Amino acid sequence: MKDQLNKELYFDNTPVRIVCLVPSLTEMLVDLGLQDKLVGVTKFCVHPKTIRTHAEVVGGTKNIKFDKIQALNPDFILANKEENEFKDVKKLFENYPVYVSDINSVEDLLQLIRDLGDIFSIPKRSKQLVDDLKINFIKFRKDTEAEPKLKVAYFIWKDPWMVAGSSTFINYMLSLNNFENVYVDLPRYPEIDLNKLKPVDYVFLSSEPFPFKDQHKEEFDIDNDKIRIVDGEYFSWYGSRLLKAFNYFVQLRHNL
Repeated sequence: MKDQLNKELYFDNTPVRIVCLVPSLTEMLVDLGLQDKLVGVTKFCVHPKTIRTHAEVVGGTKNIKFDKIQALNPDFILANKEENEFKDVKKLFENYPVYVSDINSVEDLLQLIRDLGDIFSIPKRSKQLVDDLKINFIKFRKDTEAEPKLKVAYFIWKDPWMVAGSSTFINYMLSLNNFENVYVDLPRYPEIDLNKLKPVDYVFLSSEPFPFKDQHKEEFDIDNDKIRIVDGEYFSWYGSRLLKAFNYFVQLRHNL
């Protein structure tokens, strides 16, 4: 087996003790029926709500507690190129099989699900999730392909003000919705000067990682009707949550 960074992994048996360092993928592992094998998760793994009562918290996505992972003795760790620090993942490589996901598109996600189906010997469950995502994705594209392009800025943080730029899953999701990211010329999550905001049709304030609220709209020198609070999980969680995200996006466009 190779992970999505093309690193080879070897398994003598089907893994039975999983540590997941990626909140959206923790939710997906549960949806694949693997909750009983999850022994470790991050403090940001909040779906399903009960997961942290079933699995040990091993720190944050970028603040891993190696002693806690060692005590859990996992035989499989699921990480992500963007969400976890390379130095932490490299250290985990020394003692554990670590699958590093790299999700930049829906197809990347489908490949991850297929790989998990192989690793955990759950081909029917993984195929069902892949099929469900494909069906919902096709319907979503048909519902939205005729929507006009709108220029948007997607804010993820305040003080400093930060937006989603290129090479991010958020930017990919914006493009799928026919939203033109005005900061696509900048890499990753750049800081910007709010007084020099580029011309936009809408400003999106994400509900996470910074919890934007309606009062933050007052800090923008544009019409409040052009500023929307959006659900950050639907734009940035790339696991099985996409099954709900596509309907959310259709409704979001309808309300603009």
